[in-house]
Amino acid sequence: MVSSVALEEMSEDEVLDFAGACAETARRAEVDLLRAAYQWAVAHCADRLDPAEAGRPGRERARQLGGPGVEPVTEFAAAELGARIGRSPYAAAQLIADAQDLRHRLPQLWTRVEAGEVRASYARHVAAKTRDLQPIEAAYVDSAVVESADGRIPWSRFEALVEAKVAQAAPALAREKEERAAQARFAKKLRGEAHGMGSFLVHTDIATIDAIEAVVAKRAARLAETMPDAPHLQTDDERRVHAFLLLVTGAGDDTDLAELLPSVTMFVHTYAGPDREDAVRVEGHGPLTEAWVRQVLGPHARFTIQPVLDLAGQAPVDAYEIPDRHRQAVHLMTPADTFPFASSTSRSMQVDHTIPHAQGGISGVGNYGPMTLRHHRVKTHGRWQVQQPFPGIYIWRDQYGAFYLVDHTGTRRLPGAPQQPLVVELWRTPFDVDIDDDYPDAA
Repeated sequence: MVSSVALEEMSEDEVLDFAGACAETARRAEVDLLRAAYQWAVAHCADRLDPAEAGRPGRERARQLGGPGVEPVTEFAAAELGARIGRSPYAAAQLIADAQDLRHRLPQLWTRVEAGEVRASYARHVAAKTRDLQPIEAAYVDSAVVESADGRIPWSRFEALVEAKVAQAAPALAREKEERAAQARFAKKLRGEAHGMGSFLVHTDIATIDAIEAVVAKRAARLAETMPDAPHLQTDDERRVHAFLLLVTGAGDDTDLAELLPSVTMFVHTYAGPDREDAVRVEGHGPLTEAWVRQVLGPHARFTIQPVLDLAGQAPVDAYEIPDRHRQAVHLMTPADTFPFASSTSRSMQVDHTIPHAQGGISGVGNYGPMTLRHHRVKTHGRWQVQQPFPGIYIWRDQYGAFYLVDHTGTRRLPGAPQQPLVVELWRTPFDVDIDDDYPDAA
């Protein structure tokens, strides 16, 4: 039993004991979360769907989340579970799939997980890697990795072990994946970089990659010989990046690349205030300083300055179709998916009428909410309610009475008892959220 003494008053041994107890509590909670996800899947089996209703466009259907041999689950179940645990519907669907597979396809691993001998993260990794296998093949991997899944080998070695056993269990499938991978060639910019830097990934067979590597290395070596004093080519990495750029543009070593590079459009949003340093946000990248814009974009870019868009002054239109100016206003005000804990920030998301147009909802700012297609379907055909008391402020309620507030800062679970009015205070301006008494309650 961990002492209730304040951490500041604990000895070093007591602090270590306290940390160990916290870690054990977290591990136990991960197991319990898997158990809860499995029970949620059981409660939301495909049998609870009306076949006639499920066949209509956009309605909820059954989805196979786990591997072969696992029962399908109702499609919208992951949205409610995800919101309650603070995760996206996609992440909740993966949790359900892992829980189902561990129970039915990887029973040896699950036994050790329940006993506290294997971390849930190790077991979930095996579940994900064996999802395409047939039950007998998954059982082979289960037996082959269960002994080593308790952390006795480093994570990288465990990953390699699982990959090898999956290939041994289903060699034909492994070969099929190799053939599919051979066709999945691409060259694209990656997301998720920071501090003004980015990456461009070329994904192809290793022979081609080795050839590209050799050409870049040769061109970089030539730059070192011909331009030894160039200030922007003083390191091998700088020369290799420049060599790659020369190769893709077909330019000579001393060519002014600004004359050859194509025009690209970047959306740079500037923010300024009296109490903080000026900052900018580059769409698809993130926050940067104005100094970065001056130093990196300034020497080459041409800027088109657009006036601030008056979000509140966008006049509604008497039509279901959404004008482009409204879409731009919604994207600036609400750049992310408005479903609780959703993550998409794509400009191609659907823009939903919070109050349906057919029910009198206006086509105007304050009645719009960007969502992916799946979340739009959950909102339209699932058992959720949503209101937008202020433009860009969304209050969601699931069928069990839990409330969620979504705005430009993210999602927060709100206090409130089921079937009771909810009062929310924003900027010291309270407002009421009404509950539709005719809305079907949970069974």
